[in-house]
Amino acid sequence: MSKVKLLFDVVNDMRSLADSIEVVCKTMTENDAAPEEAPVTKTEPAKEPDIPLEKVRMVLAEKSQLGFTAQVREIIGKYGADKLSAVDKAYYADILKDAEVLGNG
Repeated sequence: MSKVKLLFDVVNDMRSLADSIEVVCKTMTENDAAPEEAPVTKTEPAKEPDIPLEKVRMVLAEKSQLGFTAQVREIIGKYGADKLSAVDKAYYADILKDAEVLGNG
């Protein structure tokens, strides 16, 4: 077999490979266009009126005094912080909801 024939075979194989890759890309693009549920790593903030930090701090302090200090810390950590003042205020309503269940379960 001549070197030129081998080169033509390589070119044909590369074209075939390129066609296969194109089909895979089109399939992936079509699949990406389908709606997908994104995995939730952080709780989405509730859309409620602004809640003052002082109110959230008061509720969490009450729960902590009732013996739920560890759970209060877990709630704050759930929203990506190590202290309440570091939590985005968009999560205050969610924090209050999480705190409501402490002692009620």
